[in-house]
Parts: sequence; C-alpha cells; structure tokens
Amino acid sequence: MNKLVLVLAAAIPAASFAEEVDGMVAIVGTTPVLKSDVIDAMRGSDVSDMSRFDEFRNKLVERRLILLAASDSKMTMQEWLVDNRVGEIIRDNFAGDRNKLIEALARQKIPFSEWRRHLKEEMIVSAMRWQVVASNAKASPRAMRKEYADHPERYKTAMKASLSVILLKPEDASMKDEVDKALQTSSFEDVAKKYSVDIHAADGGLWKDVDIEQAFRPEICEAFASVKEGETTPWIELDGWNFLLRKNSETGVRAQSFAEAYDAIERNVKEAEAARLHREWIDRLKKRYYIRMF
Repeated sequence: MNKLVLVLAAAIPAASFAEEVDGMVAIVGTTPVLKSDVIDAMRGSDVSDMSRFDEFRNKLVERRLILLAASDSKMTMQEWLVDNRVGEIIRDNFAGDRNKLIEALARQKIPFSEWRRHLKEEMIVSAMRWQVVASNAKASPRAMRKEYADHPERYKTAMKASLSVILLKPEDASMKDEVDKALQTSSFEDVAKKYSVDIHAADGGLWKDVDIEQAFRPEICEAFASVKEGETTPWIELDGWNFLLRKNSETGVRAQSFAEAYDAIERNVKEAEAARLHREWIDRLKKRYYIRMF
C-alpha cells in the first residue's frame, strides 16, 4: 500500500475499522473525533503501540482546533493550489497515472473526493502553522548565545579518522597469508591496489576523514580503536569477508566555535521557539473553542 496514501488518509475513518472500534473519544466545537479516526492516524504512521493512543488523539484534537481557527479567520485554500498538489502526488508517487491513485484509494474504500478534502485540510493546517508559528520563530543573538553556552555538548565536531583498508572476498580468504607476506616487502597502498576489492582499492585502500562509527560496523570500529596510529589490525572476518585495517590518523572530538556552530545553533533556537509558540497557540485555541474528552 502506498505510504503517502495512508498518511493522507490517516484521519479518514476506514469502514472496516469503524464497525469494530468506533466511539467518540473527543468533541471539538461540534465535530466528534472517533476512536477509528485515532486508530487510522496511528496506522498511517506505522504505529501499533496502543499506549500512544492519547498522543494521536491529542494530535487530531489540535488539528481540528486549527481548522476551526482557520475558518474563523477566513483562511481559504484556492482550489487550483489543491489541484496542483494532487498533480504532484500523482506524478511523484503514481508515475503520473491518476488511475493508480484512484485504485489505491479504492482498495482502502476511500472516495477520491473525501481524500481530496482531507488533503485540502492538511494544506490549510500547514498554512496556519506557518502563519502563526514558523514565520514568527526567530533566533535572536541573545538566545543563540544562551543556547551555545547552555548546551556545549550539542556543538562538537565528530571524531574523524583516516585509515587504509584491504578487503578480500569470501572466496579469496585463502589469500590472507599471501597478503601478509606481501606486506613485509611492499607498502600497504601497493598491496591494497593489487589484492583488495574495497571501493577505495584504486586509491591504495585510503578512507580519508571519515566518521568511523558511521562508515563501519561495530566489530571494525572496535578493532580500529585497539591499535595506535601507524599500526595494522589483525584480520577481521565478517560474514566471510576479510578486512585488514591500518590506522593512519585519528582526530578526537573538539568543541566548535560559535562561528563554526552558527547554523546549527540558529536552527535549534528556531525549533525551540517554534515549539513554544505552537504550545501557546494551541493553549489559546483550547480556551476559545469547546473541547470535551472522553
């Protein structure tokens, strides 16, 4: 099932679920939020842990509050914009074939008109969030300096390493002794060029300035950590493949300067400010509109 269709249909009750689990879990204004609405939202997000039911119910309540606020503020979404978005979805997810979208919706028993209405509502919610929250989330110099001072652990360079690798295929495992012997008279780089099937073999097996933990499996990281610069690890066998590593250099973690970390600091401050503005906005909406939870 196309993931995008599930996500966009998450708040539309599925008939097969409605008969089994329906019941009101909240009322926002005059609109009920059904248990099946919440179940479908969870299903659309690939969440099956029912301990998160209240979290998804609250998200649907917030969505309904935002739609009420949009209606009261005369926020509209022009139909041509919705049609353009539908076209983008069909192009990007259904190879430009509108019939494939219709077929996917039919398998979920969702009419196209209902799906389009839900898409339009999502666009309105996004526009409201931008207008009230995102466009007002600023990162002041003072807030950025405070963020940098309060959370130094967030602004450090990752450990980088330079290493050379010789990799033998499973069927070439018997060549390990030959490689070891060659290393006694030839450079690691020359031996790598001759024997290795590593992607950097043509460069003498050189991996330069890599995040070792991101690039390699834990077994290789552990072996790499056990040797000093200039030393070579013992052979490491993983799923039949054999690795030999030489540690060329290693740069430890260090604190970034404010200038180096500027973009990350600004992003984090804006995200925190947006979260604060969103909470305050939803709190105001909860006071303005009738809500009842069941």
